[in-house]
Amino acid sequence: MRQYELVERVTRYNPAADEGLLNKAYVYAMQKHGAQIRANGDPYFSHPLEVAAILTDLKLDDATIAVALLHDTIEDTDATRSEIDAMFGEDIGRLVEGLTKIKKLDLVSKKAAQAENLRKLLLAISADIRVLLVKLADRLHNMRTLHFMPPEKRGRIAEETLEIYAPLAGRMGMQDMREELEEIAFRVVNPEALETIVRRLAELALRHKDLISDIETDLGRRFAERGINARVIGRRKRPYSIFRKMERKAVSFEQLSDIFGFRVVVDSLEDCYAALGVIHTTWPTVPGRFKDYISTPKQNDYRSIHTTVIGPQHQRVELQIRTEAMHRVAEFGIAAHALYKDGIAPQKGMPVERPPGASLTGFSAEVKAYEWLRRTIQMLADGDTPEEFLEHTKLELFQDQVFCFTPKGRLIALPRGATPIDFAYAVHTNVGDTTVGVRINGRTMALSTELQNGDEVEIIRAEGHVPQAAWENLVRTGKARSSIRRATRVAVRKQYAGLGRLLVERAFRKAELAFDDALLKAALPRLAQSDLDDMLAGVGRGEIPPGNVVKAVYPDYRDPSPASANPSPSQSAQARRSRAKKANAGIAPVPIRGIEGNLAVHYAPDGGAVPGDRIIGIITPGEGVTIYPIQSPSLKNFDEFPDRWLDVRWEVDQDSDQRFPARISITVLNEPGTLAQVTQVIAAADSNISNLRIRQMPDDFSELVIDIEVANLKHLTRVIAGIRALPAVSSASRVYG
Repeated sequence: MRQYELVERVTRYNPAADEGLLNKAYVYAMQKHGAQIRANGDPYFSHPLEVAAILTDLKLDDATIAVALLHDTIEDTDATRSEIDAMFGEDIGRLVEGLTKIKKLDLVSKKAAQAENLRKLLLAISADIRVLLVKLADRLHNMRTLHFMPPEKRGRIAEETLEIYAPLAGRMGMQDMREELEEIAFRVVNPEALETIVRRLAELALRHKDLISDIETDLGRRFAERGINARVIGRRKRPYSIFRKMERKAVSFEQLSDIFGFRVVVDSLEDCYAALGVIHTTWPTVPGRFKDYISTPKQNDYRSIHTTVIGPQHQRVELQIRTEAMHRVAEFGIAAHALYKDGIAPQKGMPVERPPGASLTGFSAEVKAYEWLRRTIQMLADGDTPEEFLEHTKLELFQDQVFCFTPKGRLIALPRGATPIDFAYAVHTNVGDTTVGVRINGRTMALSTELQNGDEVEIIRAEGHVPQAAWENLVRTGKARSSIRRATRVAVRKQYAGLGRLLVERAFRKAELAFDDALLKAALPRLAQSDLDDMLAGVGRGEIPPGNVVKAVYPDYRDPSPASANPSPSQSAQARRSRAKKANAGIAPVPIRGIEGNLAVHYAPDGGAVPGDRIIGIITPGEGVTIYPIQSPSLKNFDEFPDRWLDVRWEVDQDSDQRFPARISITVLNEPGTLAQVTQVIAAADSNISNLRIRQMPDDFSELVIDIEVANLKHLTRVIAGIRALPAVSSASRVYG
């Protein structure tokens, strides 16, 4: 393309273009690239020229075309930023430098590096959307000449295109560019699948060779009869789009309903709904396949009516109805708003309403296609790890959408497959964190329910509620997943800090030294800590011994009572009883359920504990408190750790239906039906079996070790008595772990 041809392409849609700027950029780039050659043998300058040509097809402003011509000069020639600033202005210089930095990013490297590079890419784009428009055009031309690259580079570039650039183009509403990028990359990444789908499409076209032309003719005639001026454009679904839908929905080629599609482009909004009436009175509709994106536009500004009908030859056919202005936005997405760069008037067939403040530089908040990018950039400030950011961003890039409403009528757009938890976090992070239930269309539903288009969603909240870690497996949006992980980390840290505070308080009490937060804060530097809660959480996780905290606060303190080396069993038992008695006399009891409000409670792993038992709690750093009956032989393992002993008591409502674990050992005769008799007694006593083991014994006996769940000690005693009464039972007793 010659210099004057490029200028003519721009002035054709923008008569006020700065021809001097375009001419100067053309000459400068051509001189700088000089004799450089591309992989296909063409002069290197042909590449920036083709990138500029792609952007003229999008009808972008003259500054963006100049940036396209210059985008490789800093990277590949001796041009400098200061030189470009001096010749073309700081605005163009900044854009060229931003594109130079993006060119160096490797977006298919190992995950951490890939995530960091994706951050840089999105940050550069968010500074000025023109960076993305030029980068996408640059990638499109590189993909068109990809076959000249070495095979190893070809695969990496194609993978990067499918993972990042094609979805980005889709998110910005640039559907035609997205489809071309996907098509070329698909040919490289999975040529066998492409060949199979192309062959099936050819067979389908042969069977329905006149279908597209018949529908175009029929619809054109019917629209003309109703006085509707319409263009009907028939098409077949693209191979990569077919491949993705087959993968996503796990369906075969024959089960796809929208391989044939038509775009009906009309003059006005009223004509859209008039055309819909013509279509629905011509062919029967497919239930559940109607979507009105005019009344509820997609987040990338896409507006159109979608419907699927049973057309001629009993073939399902999808139709999209839109105005000329909507059609342009559907094809070029956010690039269509570039028409409103100050000084450019809209042409015939282009959008007729200028979005408030919609200039190309910085783009206004009213351009919906830009909102997703701004939200994603906001995630950068939320402290996610690079891997989490990468995961969330890719989730957002690839999802189709459903549209739901709050009870007040606010529209919330979510990825397909989203749940009420996603909806709650989309409304506000605090709403998501305090969600406990949901009503969908007035009915109480599970939080795992998949939302559908048009659902009215009312979130039920409870202040103080903490989201469950398991919710992460129920959500589809990056924001929800990120918020759940963050809230879980905070809750775990709080739990560790609570456990750590207990351990530190006991250590100070044992040393008979004064304890308060002011003293702890003053000693933080000696523990290499900067935050009190972080230090306490470190104690709770077992990373900082409680004794070290005492010594940090009181450097001169020495423990006067060294631990006994090897106490005898009787001494150990006596010590345990003494500690338990002292604890009961001098320490206020702590409720079992939610000790200190934030500590996890476990029960003795090989025997359990039930209300009615006299119990002791053993603090385990990083895990919480384990409850043991005072008779448990396992307690001797903690004789040398008196700081970990905690007095606890049962605080269980008598009317509660809560169950607690216990273990029983039963010796039975090896007779048919014995096991059934035992389990029947347990069931009749309103108990439940959680585990059962059988061990063969000599003399025709077997030992049954059964873990059961009971309400209290009386309940357990009643179960054991019922088992002992069976004729086949030799003995039955409780096991203490």
